[in-house]
Amino acid sequence: MISPSSLYLHIPFCRIKCTYCAFNTYVNLDNLIEPFVQAMIQEIKIVGSSKDRQQLHTVYIGGGTPSLLTAEQLQRILAAIQSEFDLLPGSEISMESNPSDLTSDYMASVRAIGVNRLSIGMQSANESELKLFERRHDLNAVIKAVEAARKGGFDNLNLDLIYGIPQQTLADWENSLKVLLQLQPEHVSLYALGLEDGTPLKTWVETGKYPAPDDDLAADMYDLATDMLGGAGLAQYEISNWSKPGLECKHNLQYWRNLPYPGVGPGAHGYADGVRYSTILSPQRYIKVMKETQNNFVYPRTPATDQAVVVDRDSEIAETLIMGLRLTQEGIDRETFRQRFGEDLLDVHPETIARYEKHGLLYVDDKVVRITTKGRLLSNMVFRDLV
Repeated sequence: MISPSSLYLHIPFCRIKCTYCAFNTYVNLDNLIEPFVQAMIQEIKIVGSSKDRQQLHTVYIGGGTPSLLTAEQLQRILAAIQSEFDLLPGSEISMESNPSDLTSDYMASVRAIGVNRLSIGMQSANESELKLFERRHDLNAVIKAVEAARKGGFDNLNLDLIYGIPQQTLADWENSLKVLLQLQPEHVSLYALGLEDGTPLKTWVETGKYPAPDDDLAADMYDLATDMLGGAGLAQYEISNWSKPGLECKHNLQYWRNLPYPGVGPGAHGYADGVRYSTILSPQRYIKVMKETQNNFVYPRTPATDQAVVVDRDSEIAETLIMGLRLTQEGIDRETFRQRFGEDLLDVHPETIARYEKHGLLYVDDKVVRITTKGRLLSNMVFRDLV
């Protein structure tokens, strides 16, 4: 049985570039948004038409800041998807957003065109941390955004928070968690701050303007979040994600199960038909090639494809292990693994799995291999040994 695919759309525009952000995003290019929408529709048509009617069960509109697009522009993009793909009933259609963009009218319009899951970049409830990130919202904007989303008809809402921030205390982090829980989201994503090359925040830490994040303190923050979110009825189903029962992010589950997801838009990544690929970064060049190039392309490639690698069996196994072990409850089903690769997971890495099981970092039984609670904070070490 062929599993349905997921589709990722990358919207590269932002009003402000956050100090920690290393994603493919651009500011002061609002004049390109409409030509970009037309180019994205063209790429969707190419991806859709280059393979017989593909089934989709999730669409994720990420960025960047997708909420800079109008509801009408989003509607045209979704219409193109529906015309080229078989969008299954009950499909999850998610959109990322900045709190400052969300009004009740906009939310109602976005909900009416089919977006049924909203992710709001809250990041922190503390003004000093939002200023450090150069976010263009404050806490009041987050509260108003949640109210607007609810009035607009959204009943599946995710909030993001970042921890391990320079000068952040455990009390600061606890405050952000308390405020988040008061907003009653259905889903929560928590990310440890990474100091990415080329970002102002990394430069500030390297030059001594701010202290480096404290790994031990970040671990304490993670433990605190696990306790507080669990106590509020949000179940942890992935190393960085919690949800109310049945409201896990289906799109991200597609990634963690290492299943296919074509990606479109400048800087998008995709994995489909055994090919892992990325698209060109520049929005200007993206618009140009999608306007000028009309040749036939072999799925999942399009004129915007920059790099593409055929994934061999060993790489697919390694990626399946690394992604699947992030699922804290589900883990890796041994029978599913056997059907996919023709051998048992324990025969692929017997010594490594046995060693981490002995140290209490992996749980192993006849049906599943999964990371333990103890293993979550050491997961990168486990993943590294399985590659």
